[in-house]
Amino acid sequence: TTLTLQVIAAAQREGKTCAFIDAEHALDPIYARKLGVDIDNLLCSQPDTGEQALEICDALARSGAVDVIVVDSVAALTPKAEIEGEIGDSHMGLAARMMSQAMRKLAGNLKQSNTLLIFINQIRMKIGVMFGNPETTTGGNALKFYASVRLDIRRIGAVKEGENVVGSETRVKVVKNKIAAPFKQAEFQILYGEGI
Repeated sequence: TTLTLQVIAAAQREGKTCAFIDAEHALDPIYARKLGVDIDNLLCSQPDTGEQALEICDALARSGAVDVIVVDSVAALTPKAEIEGEIGDSHMGLAARMMSQAMRKLAGNLKQSNTLLIFINQIRMKIGVMFGNPETTTGGNALKFYASVRLDIRRIGAVKEGENVVGSETRVKVVKNKIAAPFKQAEFQILYGEGI
């Protein structure tokens, strides 16, 4: 989230219009302002369902009036059927189907309007994986397939001032890149309350 807020701040400095789809309902405007985001000119939406969030993305992309859209996060995009159902109901593959449908619609619209769409996602563990990587991301495979660039962002240590932890050592690895050479990586510090 810190990284995407800094992307928004950089885009706004160049006079671009940005939107933040806050599916997690966790955007801190004070922190965003500290990172240089112009909150007053940021289009912000807190949708109730995953479908609503993706419809907003599609409408913004089609309008051609927005340059950067951030969705925080894919894991929080809950399908309407799951929200209206009971806790404990099985909703196998619902989120994946929703994402797959949305990506098919969004891909063309984003290309035509030249809009940057950033999805933040979280890592989950696959159950019963003996060989290979047990880590996976939520929301099915469509997002992996349609993404032009995928970044793997990990905390690799703590930044300390004496005994106090004041931030995180962070490594970003490009795991997929359709527009340049992949597998490059960078390391930097994210300081709490200050950003990168």
